[in-house]
Amino acid sequence: MKIHLTSVFVNDQADALDFYTEILGFVKKHDVPLGGEARWLTVVSPDVPGGTELLLEPAGHPAVKPYRDALVKDGIPLAQFAVDDVKAEYERLSGLGVRFTQEPLEAGPVTTAVFDDTCGNLIQIVAQPR
Repeated sequence: MKIHLTSVFVNDQADALDFYTEILGFVKKHDVPLGGEARWLTVVSPDVPGGTELLLEPAGHPAVKPYRDALVKDGIPLAQFAVDDVKAEYERLSGLGVRFTQEPLEAGPVTTAVFDDTCGNLIQIVAQPR
């Protein structure tokens, strides 16, 4: 068994696609109209195009807002993405205007940082020593 797909709830799929591709560097994999404005919209890592997909899921369900608001209020990331170098990625993303809620922090064998994805979520980046 392996993880095939996971999702993040987003306020606006077009804005999310721009952020996740133009800023974070993911690539669009699927973009299927579902009727109305909703789309089955996924992105993947350019390094692993056949790997785990991230669904940019519309945040329309009534449970989403209180759930995400509580996570953000408590500083809890909704998802975690692996990077080779947290400090370098922090500098790159900060230079692109990304707002971090936690600067790079060494915690034992890992380094983490947390940013606002502009879509209603906090995302943690992490690098483990090689």
